[in-house]
Amino acid sequence: MAGDDSRAGAGCVNYGIPGATDPGVPLWQAAPSGFRRYERTVVIGRGADVWSAARDAVVLWEVKRRSGFAVAQADGSGIRVREGGRYTITAGRWWFIVSEPVEVVAVIDTEDRCGFAYGTRPGHPVRGEEAFIVHRGDDGRVFLTLRSLTRAAPAGPWRTLFPVLLLAQFCVRRRYLRALA
Repeated sequence: MAGDDSRAGAGCVNYGIPGATDPGVPLWQAAPSGFRRYERTVVIGRGADVWSAARDAVVLWEVKRRSGFAVAQADGSGIRVREGGRYTITAGRWWFIVSEPVEVVAVIDTEDRCGFAYGTRPGHPVRGEEAFIVHRGDDGRVFLTLRSLTRAAPAGPWRTLFPVLLLAQFCVRRRYLRALA
């Protein structure tokens, strides 16, 4: 059952297409109907040291953390990303804190590509998926790629605030793209 928070695994995401941002593929083809699709790649450096640091950072949620979010395990799985792991991402200050329950739905870790995708769970302000992928080219350049699929939450106050959330998402993505540079 998709809304049953007691089960582990991708069946608990609230958007119906787990793994759609496919961090394992260099050319992302997904374009599910009803979602806003986003993809952007930036160069974050060059060389083995940059690659090693970026690879470690991405699997420890550093793109999110360096962009102003806190990330906590929600299921005892540890902070390092793992497929099926559940986390709570929080943002905000003082009296206004937004909690985002998520589940990692895909992980890739090869010699030249490392990253993960997480999906929203019930209670998240939006529905969809986001992926953070680092990869390196034959010339030694190291890249960060962001992918996301977003649509409004099914009900509640967040649905009404969706246009504001899209503006916030635009600003946060700029931070993501600079987080590992």
